Amino acid sequence: MTTTLVYGLAIAGKSVARELVARGQSVLLADDSTDQLDIETHEVFAAELGSRYISAPNSEQLQKIIKEVDQISPAPGVAEDHQVIKMSKQQNKKIASEIELAYQFEALNSEPRKMVAITGTDGKTTTTLMAAAMSTAAGFRSMAVGNTETPLIAALRSDSQVFAVECSSFRLAYTQSFRAKASVWLNLAPDHLDWHSSMDSYRSAKAQIWAHLLSDDIAVVPQADETIGEIARLSGARIISFGDQEGDYHARGGVLTSPQGPIMRIEEMRRCLPHDVTNALAAAAITIESGLATRQDVATALVDFTNAPHRIELVASAHGVSWYNDSKATSPHAANVALRSFDSIVLIAGGKNKGLDLGEMASQPNRMRAVVAIGNAAGEIENAFSGVCEVRRADSMHNAVKVANELAVTGDVVLLSPGCTSYDWYSNYGQRGDDFAQEVRALISKNKNKGDK
Repeated sequence: MTTTLVYGLAIAGKSVARELVARGQSVLLADDSTDQLDIETHEVFAAELGSRYISAPNSEQLQKIIKEVDQISPAPGVAEDHQVIKMSKQQNKKIASEIELAYQFEALNSEPRKMVAITGTDGKTTTTLMAAAMSTAAGFRSMAVGNTETPLIAALRSDSQVFAVECSSFRLAYTQSFRAKASVWLNLAPDHLDWHSSMDSYRSAKAQIWAHLLSDDIAVVPQADETIGEIARLSGARIISFGDQEGDYHARGGVLTSPQGPIMRIEEMRRCLPHDVTNALAAAAITIESGLATRQDVATALVDFTNAPHRIELVASAHGVSWYNDSKATSPHAANVALRSFDSIVLIAGGKNKGLDLGEMASQPNRMRAVVAIGNAAGEIENAFSGVCEVRRADSMHNAVKVANELAVTGDVVLLSPGCTSYDWYSNYGQRGDDFAQEVRALISKNKNKGDK
């Protein structure tokens, strides 16, 4: 019987443990949390599985535990420099992520279900949801899984026929066989350097999406990124490109176009900001090329497609000012996607930096009305935009919204696109985005009652 150490007991870790036990395997459970409520919750979970739980094991305990098991399955939050990873490598233990184990289990079926896979620094979730919507429009029971609310391994017992798998670098780093019929690498920029030891490590993890492709599989690449294109060519798979103006899938003349012909006019899309168009091209490429959708299916899906929350999400418009929640933008690269979408911006930015150069956010000076700097990185934000536009600080989201309202004029967009994680003030980016939206609505309601801005 295989014994697996499942390290990290959030959604992915618990899903892995459940599936392993359901398949007759043995698990040991561990987590770094020292919070008493977490410990009690994990102990109850372990008891339900008939397993043992170790809370925040020290080095000596870990060495002993690792010797007892055959493989390690670290949760996505377990960084590559964590002692459990280092010790597992020292003891030559297999390390397998959630999507790797899920892929292995699915491959045991006589007819494994179809998968498409999506990775990239930004745009993964949107493209994954688009791909699932496109294959659904084609009549398949499709599910968006992976780095979403539903891990791939938790979806194996569903009746889904198609899985659109969002692949973070955390999940790809520990894969030995995972592959999809069609997979796309959307873009590459510095990110998650608090998890990866270097940019090379981050790039190598992303490249795992194509490490096991067959010659008749499809690697979808951004036309303009030569680095990603070169990695794709090394895979030996069939290469398909996408891009705004160039590529097999492109958007010249205001029309989404595939090698098979036009798909739809961009203006017919429910959302058609520049990044929406790029993501749509990528999703169309992996679904059409893998036979999961036709051009008409793609168009049908995009006419009604709504994005996941906290991604350049319109909260409200009042007095000529539009308020957008882009709390998911936790890196400068992600924030720049939003900044390129509007012409006159009051930006709310900052939070907890993850070792990235926030100066990259000042690359759109002509679009900036002003900046409100928040969180632990407020000083870095101030430095980044010094000499670019007016910068003010705020010590809470309530005050940030208030200051942004004072700075904005008719025609402006107030954009929460922090370029940083939320972990200084909040538990996650969703909580930050919800707080922003709540403060915006409260401000507009208050001003409406006053009859002024």
